[in-house]
Amino acid sequence: MPDYSFVDHPDNIQQNINGHAQLGVDTEFMREKTYFAQLCLVQISTRDAIYCVDPLVENGQGEFWEVLLASSWVVHSARQDIEVVYQTADAMPHEIFDTQIAAGLLGMPAQVGYAGLVKDLFGVEMAKSHTRADWTRRPLSEAVLDYAAEDVLYLLPAADILSEGLDKKDRLDWARQDSALLLDPLLYDISGSQAVDRLKGARNFRGARRAAAVRLATWREEEAIRRNRPRQWIIRDNVLLDIAYKLPSSEKQLAEIEGISPKLVSRAGKRLIESVGASKDDNTGYEPPPPPDEAQKTLLKELQALVAECAKDLNLAAETVASKRELSSVIITGNRETRVFTGWRRDLIGERLLQLL
Repeated sequence: MPDYSFVDHPDNIQQNINGHAQLGVDTEFMREKTYFAQLCLVQISTRDAIYCVDPLVENGQGEFWEVLLASSWVVHSARQDIEVVYQTADAMPHEIFDTQIAAGLLGMPAQVGYAGLVKDLFGVEMAKSHTRADWTRRPLSEAVLDYAAEDVLYLLPAADILSEGLDKKDRLDWARQDSALLLDPLLYDISGSQAVDRLKGARNFRGARRAAAVRLATWREEEAIRRNRPRQWIIRDNVLLDIAYKLPSSEKQLAEIEGISPKLVSRAGKRLIESVGASKDDNTGYEPPPPPDEAQKTLLKELQALVAECAKDLNLAAETVASKRELSSVIITGNRETRVFTGWRRDLIGERLLQLL
């Protein structure tokens, strides 16, 4: 098991992590019962020490975050870690190196897990016996802390090996570019205006039903944020879609919809009916996105073939260069602002894809 220090208050450690060129960082958090992920532990590795830092303290920890965020981080599959840190500290590190991204650019599986990477690079089998631990519980057991510390034990050595391999292939800057994409605050936007996009099924509604779905989804998002509870705890997707489809005009009709509890009708029935009522004369002109036609399907296959050929030449997974979803979105929406047409991908294949488009 790795040697580590448990730090019971974040502001007790800034002197230990200040001034390092790189820090390995991982987090443990819980979100099963909340809208916002609750940060429960921050693991940090330097070249000669590991710290498990407890952020569940009542008094301030501003100095800790100021020092930690000023450093360059090495993280594996960083998106969720960045999200919970952004929600907690309202800021992000200025630079990250994502070892999952780096591994993918060396020809490893695009979504290689940390344990798989460690086994591949160091021949070490990592135990995953505490993936379901309750990280809010205090005190944390020694076994749980051992598990948490191991998650940063290999980050800096892995970054060294991956960086050396990427540098030999002139791909180190590719990894830096792709890692930097994860520091875009728009990725973590939780505004209610985008709530309907998370509601599967609403994309096929038209007219008043679509307008109602937008209003209802926005209300649910705002309510979930206000109460800090999961969306599905406020009202389930299928129930919300039923309300938008049936357009009830009274609380009595609302109560007859399957899955609607009397408690929900009592608490929010009036607001839900108002949202439906405001949607009945809505003429936003929304039309569901049409399915791809034969020409678009043919074009998608051509784009995929070109990406697959390029990826094969580089010994990369095709999705590392450009995923099917990205290519399909480009065809259907006409969006040219995706990563396929920026950075190293534009020089490598983006221009050829644009010619086909």
